[in-house]
This record gives sequence, C-alpha cells and structure tokens, in this order.
Amino acid sequence: MSLSVTDTSERVTAPRQVDTVIIGSGFAGLGAAIKLAQKGKRNFLVLERGTDVGGTWRDNTYPGAACDVPSHLYSYSFALNPDWSRSFSTQPEIQKYISAVARKYDVLDRHVFGSDVKTVVWNDDTNRWDITATTGEYSAKVVVTAVGALCEPNLPDIKGIQNFQGDIFHSAQWNHDVSLEGKRVAVIGTGASAIQIVPSIADKVSHLDIYQRTAPWILPRFDREYTALEKFAFKRIPGFQRLSRTGIYAARETQVVGLAKQPALMKIVEVIAKQQINKGIKDKALRKKVTPNFRIGCKRMLISNAYYPALDRPNVDVVTDGIAEVKAGSIVTKDGTEREIDSLVVATGFHVTDSPAYQGIFGKGGKTLAQTFEEEGQQGYKGSAVAGFPNMFFLVGPNTGLGHTSMVYMIESQLNYVIDAIDTIDKHDIGTIEVRKDVQDEYNADLQDRMAKSVWMNGGCASWYLDKHGNNTTLWPDFTFRFRQLTKRFDLAAYRSVAVSDLPTPVGDVVADSESKVAVQ
Repeated sequence: MSLSVTDTSERVTAPRQVDTVIIGSGFAGLGAAIKLAQKGKRNFLVLERGTDVGGTWRDNTYPGAACDVPSHLYSYSFALNPDWSRSFSTQPEIQKYISAVARKYDVLDRHVFGSDVKTVVWNDDTNRWDITATTGEYSAKVVVTAVGALCEPNLPDIKGIQNFQGDIFHSAQWNHDVSLEGKRVAVIGTGASAIQIVPSIADKVSHLDIYQRTAPWILPRFDREYTALEKFAFKRIPGFQRLSRTGIYAARETQVVGLAKQPALMKIVEVIAKQQINKGIKDKALRKKVTPNFRIGCKRMLISNAYYPALDRPNVDVVTDGIAEVKAGSIVTKDGTEREIDSLVVATGFHVTDSPAYQGIFGKGGKTLAQTFEEEGQQGYKGSAVAGFPNMFFLVGPNTGLGHTSMVYMIESQLNYVIDAIDTIDKHDIGTIEVRKDVQDEYNADLQDRMAKSVWMNGGCASWYLDKHGNNTTLWPDFTFRFRQLTKRFDLAAYRSVAVSDLPTPVGDVVADSESKVAVQ
C-alpha cells in the first residue's frame, strides 16, 4: 500500500498547509500520530521515507534480527499484544505488530509514504516551518521529528572499500537477493547487529572472518517460546499480561543502580558475562581475544547464547588486527595479511550523535541543527526541544536513550510531554514557542553532573554514546520512571511564547488544510 497526494499540480504550485508534520513513522512517529488522532487533532501528516510504518524494524531485515528487550515491554502500553510467540521477539513479528497497531488506530490515511524529507526551514515571515520532501512542499505550524537514532547507517572510511568487486552491504540494508551459501564472507563490526548475523550465517558460509576492533560484553539471552497456557493467560486473564509487563520493567530497572549510580556493582555482571565466554569458547587464546578490557555497561551490553559458539567453529576466524585496505577481492590488515573474500557485510552501526538529518533542519537565523550541535554538543531540553528551533519537538532526542530497558517506555513519556505541548499551543492560541536557552543549559548541566558518576563515563571505554566534546549526550542517567515524572506535563514557564495575536502579519495568507488530500492506491 502506498499513499500519494491526489492533486499533484497543487502540490507543485503551493505548499500543503497543515497544523503538524511528523517526520518518520517508527515507534515514535506512529505513536505521535495515534495520540494526536485520539485528541481529535486530525490536521496533521506523517512524512515517511519508507513504504510502510516500522522505521528501524522495517529496515533491519538481516538474518537473526531480533529485539534485546522482552516482547511484553517492547510494545505500546496502550496496545499490548497477547499474541507474542516468544519472550524476545524477532524482527518480522515486531514489524507485524507495528503495522497492526497503525491499522487498528486508523492513522494510515494521515501518512505520506515514499516522502523523504530534504529540508525543514523556519520561516520568520510566516512563523511556520517550510518542508521540502520528495513528495512535494509542505508548511506546518508545528514539526515533530521522530527520525530515530538508529536510522542512518554509518559506513566505514576504509581505504579501497569502494573498489571491492564482490557483494557488499550494510547490515541495515541487507540484500536478500544475494546468497552467502558456500562463500567466503567477512563481517566488519561486533556490535548488536553483528552478534545476531554471525550465528545465523556461520554454518552456511564456507569461511567467515569477523573483524573486531573492540570486543563487546555479552550476557545470556533468556529467550524461549511461550507455552499455550501462557498465551491463554495473556489473552484471557484480565491484568495478567500487564502484571507480567510490570514485573519485567521492575527487574530491568534494577540495572540502573550499577549503570548510573554505583559502577562498581557492574563487576557482578562481568562475572556472568565471563562465564558466557568460558561456556561458549573452548580455545583459550580465542577467549582472551574476545574478553573486553573495559567495565561492562560502558558500551552497549549485548545478549546472545549463540555468538560465542559460532566464533568457536573451525570455519570462523576473529581478526583483531586493524584493516589497512580493502581490495577487489580481499581485505588486507595492518600486519600485511591478506584474506580473500567473496562478500562483505558492514555492521558498523549508525550515525547517532551526527545524523545527516540534522544538516537539513534550519532554525532561527538559518543555523542548522547540525551546526548547533557541532558548536554546543548534542543537547536539548527533556530530550524534546532545542533552543533556536521554535515550534519544533523531538522524539528520541538528546539524552533519551537507554542501555537497559525499552525505548518504547521513553517514547511514551515524551509523547505525554509533546502532545500536552501541542494542546497548550492550541488552548492559549500560541503562535511561536521556544525553549529558553538558560533553562536548557541548566537542565544539561544537571544531566552531565549526574552522568559523571555513571559507568558510561568511568568504564574505561570510548563509545558512540559520547559526542566529540566527550559528553554522553545519548543516554538518560537515571531511572526511567523519573523521566516519566519529568515529562508528565508540559511546562510552559520553561519556554518563550508569543500569542498569535501578537505576531506580525504574515507575508501571504496561510490557510489550514482541514481535510487531507491523500488517497490510498
């Protein structure tokens, strides 16, 4: 199914006028659409560059793709799914769930798929956002960015990689037309995607080289299929699934003590992780090679029961010498060793603190979000607003990431805040609203003070959690229920706002498009 604007000539000659534009339709953007619709606010559009909802879970279809948060917690609280097949869901099942939620809450008619947003520009004359996308021009009073942190693949800058003649693709852009059966394959990276890919292909390829820059800490994956009795209870016994979800949430939240407050406690978790290594790998030299040299939790903790046994296979090699060059059919490491390969899988993560999307968002005075973050670091207010970008709200913004539990919980917390903000704008007839810089600075100073005690700043590693200024601008350094409390209500006093009646008369007439002109094809 695809959506398109019915009157294409109007789309070309005049921007489409709506109250709110949401960019992206993963868990965050779809959630925003549902919450707006439930409030009776239908004059919005979701611009989604893909052909369906789902975001990360639509795009990441590599072998073995699955979630590392338990199924019952990795779902909307308002749309619990009693039909999860197992305790940790696979990518196809999660994508099926997201698509079903979109249909259930009847918001697909608000979506414009295949709409890749190129620029979002604040217009001082109209006090609106001018948006240019591949599907046309749009104008919105409010923009909600729900782009997500794990959506822009990070391709490695390796000499000669563009000259490789075999099949090459990023883990987030898996080419299912290519068979790896019986081939010599190299995987660059040992992060969350790689540890799922490697066990899924190790027994199919003739040889597998894994290029490891930093060994990850890996914990047991307590995954299993749900029994028929459990499925019956989730579906038929009132409150049983929600009680199960609450128990999972509480257990996960205990990890915050070690991660954010008392890093020394993480030594207990390290013992469990080292047992995983000893259990999965027989070769002592290989055990040493894959044992991290930093405190667990400093980088993202991973879960797998299959990764270490896959490394112990005779047709698998872990290569720790840095890559010097990629040739037409081989990889050369810095020690001069050349290893021939047929296919190359790049599992090097994403642009998290330097997303290319930031370069296309132009705030007051024409300064881009990328320039703002470059100068001051990636920081915002409650992960939901950034000074200099009026009438714009962020979902999964700065310091909202997690290392221990479900991002959906954080997203729903932000939705409370952002939807209440839009309600406040409508209730008070506000024309422009922008977080005060002094409030944002004070908020971030407090965040970094709390972050200073965490394992992320005292674990002896460098990670994608940190920006170029050395600050952890990715993670939330406290219990998630405290973030929920912080974002329960929109705090108008933290913002500078101007009523519509006090704004200068806009250049040209802005007419709201009360009925969307989109049609299902």
